[in-house]
Amino acid sequence: MADTVLVSGGSGYIAGFLIRQLVADGWMVHTTVRSLAKEAVVRQLLAVDNSRVRFFAADLNADDGWAQAMAGCNAVAHVASPLPTGIPKDANELIVPARDGALRALRAAKAAGVTRFVMTSSVAAISYGRGRGVHTFTEADWTDLSKPGLSPYVQSKTVAERAARDWVASLGGDMEYCSICPSVVLGPVWSKDYSASVVIVKKLLNGSMGACPDFGFGVVDVRDVADLHVRALTAPRMGGERFIASGRFITLREVADILRAQLGPQANKVTTRNIPDWVVRVAALFNPLAKAVVGELGSVRNQDASHAKAVLGWATRPVEQSIVDTARCLIDLGIVKP
Repeated sequence: MADTVLVSGGSGYIAGFLIRQLVADGWMVHTTVRSLAKEAVVRQLLAVDNSRVRFFAADLNADDGWAQAMAGCNAVAHVASPLPTGIPKDANELIVPARDGALRALRAAKAAGVTRFVMTSSVAAISYGRGRGVHTFTEADWTDLSKPGLSPYVQSKTVAERAARDWVASLGGDMEYCSICPSVVLGPVWSKDYSASVVIVKKLLNGSMGACPDFGFGVVDVRDVADLHVRALTAPRMGGERFIASGRFITLREVADILRAQLGPQANKVTTRNIPDWVVRVAALFNPLAKAVVGELGSVRNQDASHAKAVLGWATRPVEQSIVDTARCLIDLGIVKP
């Protein structure tokens, strides 16, 4: 299909693995960063053929640079989206750049003649707001934004993907759009500038997670997420498609148990305690992180990735491998000191 692709957010966790795979597969890659001051550092981390990657300065909040980044591309992997390590006071701090950035990239893509647009969304747009109980989700499901207590991140991913799909339906013309919806992305970490998703493992390893609430999530390996993007960029008939990218659902306590079992003394600070729901609810009155979790206590969200496996031949690593690989990289890089 295309031999030149734009990967937005080139300094990000998923984007780094995606760029490496695309270059290895022979693609020319354009990528965006908010400032070209980052280019040298990102190139060093990517460690790929420099002649096959071009950097462009472009921001989700401004039009500047997007046309130049898109020039010569007929495929886009729009990976860039805000993912904070904390909880913003105003949800619009995440919603606005996520939504407007996606629409900005779509407009620039159409103007440049791009024929395939793959957007990184999230299971946050699919499987939240259902509350306690066991739930199974497919790509047909959407997070209900009318439910109270949804975190700003969950709101931003849902709003952004819906806005993108609405835009494509009305203004996209012949451009094929599809979305990929990963769960919590773990796996190897390449530098001390790591993704917010990795913070879960970091907090368990360094002991700052003093106890485990009755909360869980699907886990998917960053290498498998990158692979799914490449498949969606190259497979035929992707218009309107949506793919869940997730392994099995796992509780926070299970993650802790895996770390202790696999890492031995390096996991001595990992908690063995559970925290009652009522304590989390009290903490939610003054702690933003607890508030983001309280609505999902006791909720088991099984995210069915069989569609990606059937249509694209995708496969995932065991979640245990992704968790342990994350932990070992955090220790090796000195981000966590056991």
